[in-house]
Amino acid sequence: MAQEGFKRKLAAILSADVEGYSRLMGDDEEATVRTLTSYRTAIADLVQKFRGRVVDNPGDNILAEFTSVVDAVNCAVEIQRDLAERNAELPDERKMQFRIGVNLGDVIEEDDRIYGDGINIAARVESLCEAGSICISGRAYDQVENKLGLEYENLGEHQVKNIERPIRVYRVLSYPGAAAHRVVQARKSLGRRWHKIGFIAAVLVVIIVAMGIWQFYLQRPSVEPASVEKMAYPLPDKPSIAVLPFENLSGDPAQEYIGDGITENIITALSKIPEMFVIARTSTSTYKGKSVKIQQVSEELGVRYVLEGSVQKAGDRIRVTAQLIDAISGHHL
Repeated sequence: MAQEGFKRKLAAILSADVEGYSRLMGDDEEATVRTLTSYRTAIADLVQKFRGRVVDNPGDNILAEFTSVVDAVNCAVEIQRDLAERNAELPDERKMQFRIGVNLGDVIEEDDRIYGDGINIAARVESLCEAGSICISGRAYDQVENKLGLEYENLGEHQVKNIERPIRVYRVLSYPGAAAHRVVQARKSLGRRWHKIGFIAAVLVVIIVAMGIWQFYLQRPSVEPASVEKMAYPLPDKPSIAVLPFENLSGDPAQEYIGDGITENIITALSKIPEMFVIARTSTSTYKGKSVKIQQVSEELGVRYVLEGSVQKAGDRIRVTAQLIDAISGHHL
C-alpha cells in the first residue's frame, strides 16, 4: 500500500516580529519581556477573534494562519491599531513596534504545525516592512484589493532570499496602525480639510513646476546643482520629483503626525498624475530627521525636482511652508 503523502492546503499566513528587538533587550531585558508577553497575548486574542490560530511564536516572532486572506489582513490592521494605542502610553525608547507580513500560499500541515514557501514568503514580505506597518504579497493583494476599505502602495517586485521568483509587495496605507496612526490622527483633527490640503498642495506643486521652468533661468543657483552623470539612476524622460519628509517645527514630538500626514498626502496625490515620476515615501522617509543637501537627494534618487517643507502648529492654526527646487540648475522654483 502506498504511503500517504503530506496534507496540503491553501492558507493565509500572517508573520510578525518586533523591530529593534535586540536593542530593547539590551536596554532593559525584564521590561522588554513584560511588554512582549503583554503584546503577544493581545495579538493572540485578535488572531482568535478573526478566526485564525497562532501556529508558533519563537523569540519575538509570531506566526498565525487563517482560512481567509480578508480575515488575515483585517486582523493585521486591528493588531497595529491596538499596539499603537498601547505604545502611546510608553516612552519613545520603550515602544515596541511590530512589522507584519501577510501572504496567501500553499502549505504542508503536519499535526499542529505548517511548513512551506507560503510561510517563507510571508516572512520575507514582513522583512520589507517598516516598523509598525503591514505589507502583503501580490497574491494576498489580489484577494483583498476591492474587499476592504483600505489603500495600498505598490512597492514593486522584490527578489528575496531562497525564493526563485520575484514577489510583488504592497504596503497597506490607510489604517490607524503604529506607522499610519499619525496620519489618521491628522485626518481626524483636520476633518474634511485634510484631503483638500493634499490636493491643493499637489496642484500648487504642478503649477509651480510649470511656471518655474522659465522663471528660474533669471535666477542664480541658490543650492549646489546636482550632476546628471553622478545620479544613481537614469533621469526619467518626464518631470521627476522627490518629496522630503516635512519638518516639525512645533517643538513638540507629538505633532510629528501632521508633517508625516501632509508628506504622505502630497506623494499620494502626485502619484496619480501619469505625466510625473514620483519617488515613493518609503525611499524619501530615510531622510527624515537628517540634514541632507538637495544635490545629494537628487543624485541618490535620480530626480530633477525636490520638494521640502516644514509644519508648525500653534493652537488651532497650522503653518505650512514648502519650497520646490530644481536640483539640476540649483534654483528655487
